Amino acid sequence: MTSLTPKPARPVGAIALIALAVVVNLAISLWVRAQVPHWLPVQASSAAPHVDGLFALETAIGMFLFLGCLEAILWTVLFNRADKYDLENGAPIEGNWNLEIVWTIIPFLIVMAIAWHTMGVNDTLATLGGKERVSGDQQALQVAGRAASDRPAAIGPIQVIARQWSWEFVYPDGVRSAELHLPVDQPAQFELVSLDVLHGFYIPAFRLKQDIIPGSVIRYRLTPTRIGSYRLRDSMFSGGYFASNQTNVVVQSEADFNSWLRQAAGLPLRASWNPAHELYQRRLNQGDRGWAVVPPAPPPQVNVGLNPQTSHEA
Repeated sequence: MTSLTPKPARPVGAIALIALAVVVNLAISLWVRAQVPHWLPVQASSAAPHVDGLFALETAIGMFLFLGCLEAILWTVLFNRADKYDLENGAPIEGNWNLEIVWTIIPFLIVMAIAWHTMGVNDTLATLGGKERVSGDQQALQVAGRAASDRPAAIGPIQVIARQWSWEFVYPDGVRSAELHLPVDQPAQFELVSLDVLHGFYIPAFRLKQDIIPGSVIRYRLTPTRIGSYRLRDSMFSGGYFASNQTNVVVQSEADFNSWLRQAAGLPLRASWNPAHELYQRRLNQGDRGWAVVPPAPPPQVNVGLNPQTSHEA
């Protein structure tokens, strides 16, 4: 027997309001996505635009979800809150299969979209090469000195030697420096080596970070695209003075880079200025008080040392 009870009318006003909120939230999210590159350091490598694009996508999705949740909370507080002295529970609502399907499929699609885009960015960057296991510091340096890359680059391989707490860079012609010099728009190949603990090779302006694992020689590559001076930081906690384990990354024209290499080759080896060593000596002069710390490794012997007066953009 057919029921004569009329079905409730569709809440047209509510549907229109939800549609308007979706459109407004989408517009705000797209605007935020366009602003993300302005919030970050300058883009100074070929990887930076791709990484920023991925971060902007994630930020836009997060903003859209945040606005939707915020609006739902505000609507509930303003129009669906209980009376002042109402202590009863709300009506039990269950068994809404449509809602269950929607809030399962939508997060799944969002996560898959982010994962797909992330895999595409990783394939495009292709920064990480092979890794070779070694035993001991001497073998690590020997392997890094003779290792052949499966993808030859215009510059390198440049040995990146991380210690507590200093950076040292050894170029193919034997030049050693405490700051990294690179020619612009030229792919550079690196061989990352740690002589003590875990370190992180991180250049914010390049949007690239790679852990340097003791007992391994890790091949890495990047292409700087903007002339300037940037900052290389140790992104892993590696002991008491790890925050001072920073150096300069100088991106130059090809002519200036070649000129710098020639000049550096004619300079004698000398100990570079090292902030961690300076801080440790200050501690000893003050009586070596406080928590025990690991003494820094001796400053690296290089042709070109670190200049503490050099400014950097990011």
